[in-house]
Amino acid sequence: MGVKHLRYAGYVKRCLQNETNPSYEAKQLGIDKNTVTDWIRKYRADGYEGLKKSRGCKAYSKELKLAAIRDVLSGNHSIREATKKYHISSKSVLTGWISKYTCREEIKPTRKGKGLSHMNKGRKTTFEERIEIAQYTIANDLDYQKSMEKYNVSYTQVYSWVQKYKSDGEESLKDNRGRKKPVEELDDHDDSSFGSKNWKHGTNI
Repeated sequence: MGVKHLRYAGYVKRCLQNETNPSYEAKQLGIDKNTVTDWIRKYRADGYEGLKKSRGCKAYSKELKLAAIRDVLSGNHSIREATKKYHISSKSVLTGWISKYTCREEIKPTRKGKGLSHMNKGRKTTFEERIEIAQYTIANDLDYQKSMEKYNVSYTQVYSWVQKYKSDGEESLKDNRGRKKPVEELDDHDDSSFGSKNWKHGTNI
């Protein structure tokens, strides 16, 4: 780990051990309090690796972006909660996606290397694979992006399998044909009017 990452870890550990707090550390460093809060969140999720990742561009699929946006616009989560849930690097990143969405700009995947566009399409899976993916995602603190990259599946697939597994167990992951399209699988234009209306009227953020 580089010197900078070790220094970030030092600030984070002092906060976690209640020796100081994010506001104090931010003031000493001359940075925004939210930056220190983000360091703490990433350290809790991924340890030192989380701090290293925070310095680079992170890949996000279009589906993950839309899911996070809709969670905020529907009032299900605040921006802070959605940032944590979807392992987004910062609240400002999510806020930027929401602004584009409500202005009817196209939401595109953020790529880090190759293969993400194929991953967004998902793929056919076996019953055993769906169980494994659901269990892996739950074991990794619902890090959907991590599961998408590891198993080359879409966000919609992972999210659906996890919810079914948590609700009804392994049997719920058996293949069902002819089901209706759930709300979370609507494309980015299906509910944009609804989202714009909620955002403009000050949905809880």
